Amino acid sequence: MRRLRAVAVFPTVFTLGNLVCGFFAIVVASRIARPDDVPFVPSPKLDSARELLGSLDPTHNLMLCGALIFLAMTFDMFDGQVARIARVTSDFGAQLDSLCDVVSFGVAPGILLVKMCPQFTQVHREAIWFIAALFACCAAMRLARFNVETDEDDDHSMFEGLPSPAAAAVIAGFAMLSYTLRNEMNYANFQGFDRWLQRILPLAAIAIALFMVSRIPYPHLVNHLVRGQKTFPQLVGIVVAALALLTVRWYAIPAACSLYALTPPIAHGWRWLWEHRHAMLRRAG
Repeated sequence: MRRLRAVAVFPTVFTLGNLVCGFFAIVVASRIARPDDVPFVPSPKLDSARELLGSLDPTHNLMLCGALIFLAMTFDMFDGQVARIARVTSDFGAQLDSLCDVVSFGVAPGILLVKMCPQFTQVHREAIWFIAALFACCAAMRLARFNVETDEDDDHSMFEGLPSPAAAAVIAGFAMLSYTLRNEMNYANFQGFDRWLQRILPLAAIAIALFMVSRIPYPHLVNHLVRGQKTFPQLVGIVVAALALLTVRWYAIPAACSLYALTPPIAHGWRWLWEHRHAMLRRAG
């Protein structure tokens, strides 16, 4: 057995920051009450960290849980970059990163999914827990496969299967959207939106879980946007998109995450149908 003799401190701190955010996302999700049990009152502006963490508004806790998952994504995004810049990449760092990702992007969004769908849970109690467990299992298998199949020569420009952080971002994004709509719409309209969300999100979570363990190619957006030189129009487009995302972030984030998760499977399915149709025509001819 080989003993671990040295650990790179700075990248490890980033990786553990991912784990801490995932842990507290689970803590926040566990205290989410059923929306029907809490009277509707628009959330006041929260001026202190104590008020931010102590709100009883169930959709506020959904938002906080989603924000913690996105913060975990930020740590996950930079720990590998920091390790490569410092030239201290190691098997220890890769394994620790995957263990932390299972918590932040597998377990935490699975529990958040259950808490976001109380009406679905009342009708399909076993089904919602099966879907949440499937999501966590697919995230774990996706990360294990990535560790086994990735080598040092990989340029990380493409992924096989939906990355687990992006899968978690879909659920976290809709949690944050729920908070925004609950405080910007009248309560009756919000209830209508929430009913539809609770019907659609569990089914979407099944598809997202299967996308994670698929072989569908997904682009590594950060590397595509940041690496190398860009033309001036491309730079302007990136800046405009970033500003638009920040301006209407609560609406744009779930839309952008869903678009990223769905576009490659749709394109892959379209290519398969096109090739299958042409193959049938050739055989017929």
